[in-house]
Amino acid sequence: MVTNTINASLCAKMFLAGAKNLESKKEWINELNVFPVPDGDTGTNMTLTIMSAAKEVAALTDPDMEVLAKAISSGSLRGARGNSGVILSQLFRGFTKGIKMHDEIDIQILAGAFQKAVETAYKAVMKPKEGTILTVAKGAAQKAAELAETDIGMEQFLKEVIEHADYVLSQTPEMLPVLKEAGVVDSGGQGLVQVLKGAYDGFLGKEIDYTIEGVSAQGSVMKITPQAEADIKFGYCTEFIIMTKSELSDKQEMEFKGFLESIGDSIVVVADEDIVKVHVHTNDPGKAISRALTYGELSRMKIDNMREEHQEKLIKDAEKLALQQQAENQVKAQSMPATPPKEVGFISVSIGEGIGEIFKGLGVDYLIEGGQTMNPSTEDMLNAIEKVNADTIYILPNNKNIILAANQAKLLTKDKKIIVIPTKTVPQGITAIINYIPEKTPEENEAAMVEEIQHVKTGQITYAVRDTHIDDKEIKEGNIMGIGDHAILAVGEKLEAVANETVDLMMDDESELISIYYGEEVTEEAANELGDKFREEYPECDVEVYSGGQPIYYYVISVE
Repeated sequence: MVTNTINASLCAKMFLAGAKNLESKKEWINELNVFPVPDGDTGTNMTLTIMSAAKEVAALTDPDMEVLAKAISSGSLRGARGNSGVILSQLFRGFTKGIKMHDEIDIQILAGAFQKAVETAYKAVMKPKEGTILTVAKGAAQKAAELAETDIGMEQFLKEVIEHADYVLSQTPEMLPVLKEAGVVDSGGQGLVQVLKGAYDGFLGKEIDYTIEGVSAQGSVMKITPQAEADIKFGYCTEFIIMTKSELSDKQEMEFKGFLESIGDSIVVVADEDIVKVHVHTNDPGKAISRALTYGELSRMKIDNMREEHQEKLIKDAEKLALQQQAENQVKAQSMPATPPKEVGFISVSIGEGIGEIFKGLGVDYLIEGGQTMNPSTEDMLNAIEKVNADTIYILPNNKNIILAANQAKLLTKDKKIIVIPTKTVPQGITAIINYIPEKTPEENEAAMVEEIQHVKTGQITYAVRDTHIDDKEIKEGNIMGIGDHAILAVGEKLEAVANETVDLMMDDESELISIYYGEEVTEEAANELGDKFREEYPECDVEVYSGGQPIYYYVISVE
């Protein structure tokens, strides 16, 4: 059946199909990363970002366009990981602004939404680079605007927009020399193209498995529906959306959650601007609905009798998920208790147990495990911000691929002052917090910390996962690499030799301190021997050796 408009139901299917296609291609996209490092994770980050939204979408039952747009935008914003994931979430954010007020999307509306997506994403990036996912998105939007002026059907419109996006992607090596040297197209751009191709398959009605892991066949997110006991205590699974008269305050949200806890369990309240998504298990759904009506109008109400409808297997599976999540939360709560009230707090991303201990010793209130091997999401940042009971909170991302997610969390936080120090490496993060002076204002400290991290050079020693040619160096799979702040500095077969060469290239006449953080695969003895070599070669410098405990990277070495 030929259609020239897209309703909410079809739009949801297209989005889920796009998400599934990206998920199926994530490892291939990971391999397109320019640097042949073990943590090249563009495909993984983009997949985790879109799947966060896909779970929200899959849990909806017959949504209208506004509710669908909210699920896509909110889910992707909070689940965003890495630069590519954050940019993808901003594309969705802009796109959904363009469609949310329409019952059906025609070609003109779709072209406008593409343009809004590009505008929003470009604004989110401080220094946009051409030859990236942004360029591919812009190319698609320009083609959409051009086609919208013609007499064309929706199917052909989508086909030609995607073909043009694919063409722009093929040209990214001509825009970024580093891509051309490595012989790859931009990985983030490829991820976006795969989302568009999957969405097109969904539009065409191709046979696609729309099942999203963690979401039940009934549409509920399984992580919020498990029972505490096989004998169900609260019999009615109650879900609805409140369209509030104004945004709920933190106090109102906590009061509403408290009321729901008094009448049930398995409670989830997600407030985002003027929409609040509610889930509760209770024996009296009427009470939950009556209280919700005091905040605004209700939509998408759904009440299921779990004693009649839930199968034994689903209950047991849900119990397992709930207990697993509960155990993880308990471990984290014990290691990271809520901090007492204070004026200033610190959140830092850490990449190893030893480095985490160093940060805690310097006064960091909350550690987010992640860094190189798994970029934390915006939601991880927001959870950390909630845990730190301070009026002003400094965030140290310690990785260039985490800075955008930290900034996104800052924009989503309304009740605390968040200052993101753009630390790109762990040594920069350590230098930043060392230079914090309590007597200075937040603005003065921010300026001083940003200034000081510019004097830190970092070399990271790891291994290559594939053959490539980059930075005028021929690299073979298994080679040891010394990666500097802006390029690969050294390549070889012996760990100590590459570490020596890397540090030698970082040294200058003003260098005074060399700090070595050795990883989980390096012995203390080997690290101390390397430190002794540096003391011999650079007698004018202090040399310090620390157990970092980080995976993947044998050494993280800084020169200041």
